[in-house]
Amino acid sequence: MTQAVVADVRPAPTRVLGAVSAAHFVSHYYILLLAPLLPFVRADYNVSYTEIGFALAAFNFVSAALQTPAGFLVDRLGARALLAGGLIVGAVAFILAGLINSFWFFVVMFAFAGLGNTAYHPADYALLSQHVPAQKIGQAFSVHTFAGMLGSAVAPPTLLLLHQVWGWRGAFAVAGLVGIGVAALVWAIPESPAATTSRKKADEKEQSEADWRVLLSGPILLNLLFFLLLAMTNAGMNNYSVVALNGLYATPMETANAALTGFLLASSIGVLAGGLLVGRTNRHALVATCGLAITAAFVLLVAGADLGNAGIIAALSFAGFFSGVIMPSRDMIVRAVTPPGSFGKVFGFVTTGFNLGGIVAPLVFGPIMDHGSPRLVFVVVGALCLVSIATVASGTRSTSAAG
Repeated sequence: MTQAVVADVRPAPTRVLGAVSAAHFVSHYYILLLAPLLPFVRADYNVSYTEIGFALAAFNFVSAALQTPAGFLVDRLGARALLAGGLIVGAVAFILAGLINSFWFFVVMFAFAGLGNTAYHPADYALLSQHVPAQKIGQAFSVHTFAGMLGSAVAPPTLLLLHQVWGWRGAFAVAGLVGIGVAALVWAIPESPAATTSRKKADEKEQSEADWRVLLSGPILLNLLFFLLLAMTNAGMNNYSVVALNGLYATPMETANAALTGFLLASSIGVLAGGLLVGRTNRHALVATCGLAITAAFVLLVAGADLGNAGIIAALSFAGFFSGVIMPSRDMIVRAVTPPGSFGKVFGFVTTGFNLGGIVAPLVFGPIMDHGSPRLVFVVVGALCLVSIATVASGTRSTSAAG
């Protein structure tokens, strides 16, 4: 009797990391696609800021609502197919948004782009967890996060350059073509039979109930809260620190922007440093706790005393570095409490906290500034960092039993 042997052809981890990081770069690039081109789009369609805000609201609402279902699809259908599909959906949406001269069609295409955006986090983390050796996964998470930051950093200057050559519509089209190219790169990853999760139809109902028990377990809900709090701290710093410094210490806008740039640049360096650190320790909760505490200390130092221009830039740069250091540990904490075969749905669920935090943060920090309390911006950011420590300390118990 002969036995059929199915070859388990695994792609090289570096190849998977390269493709997934490229996809994460594109996802962050797409999130910032409208921001630098907003004045030109608004003038072209002769609409208000409120009306053009509908496009961003549609993108974020669809992303927040459907990212967890996308995570379920990743675990059932395979991460490679969903990630390539998400890239194509987003790319085609932006190409059509640039080609069709209709504002409300433009808004609808941003909703479709939000649908494409739902694939990135669950598929990215699932692919990395499936294909990267356990001893290297922390470094892989750090490279993945850094690639997303790089996408955010290069989006404004490159989009403005494309606008100068082809207008905002041409910039949208070129960005879409880049997404299609990266989708081809992702699709070229060989499918590994060992990386797919087989489900029997007879067990689908029971499996679905088990899946939701995992998502609604204490550790996973605490990680969701952790991601929400981190998103709020980042939104507070990114969107309000410049005006808060100007209002609190009459810091010149150029200096305040330099401090924010220092925060963001140091954060990206911290992510890479954090990747090296997680390869040398399994005490990820301790790394995250220390990083959050130090970040809070530097932010509260800025709230408590006028350090002068150089001191403010230095303090926020240190805060940014340590906020970056925790990110690979953040991802490892989630991975540690995720049962096998559930990476897509769990990461899809907890990273919904990014969307929720982005929605809640303006409702917190906007009124603070409207009421003339710029010091409170930094106090709240520092407090959120300290509250996050409690979610880290409480959210590391394994959920394998729940699965």
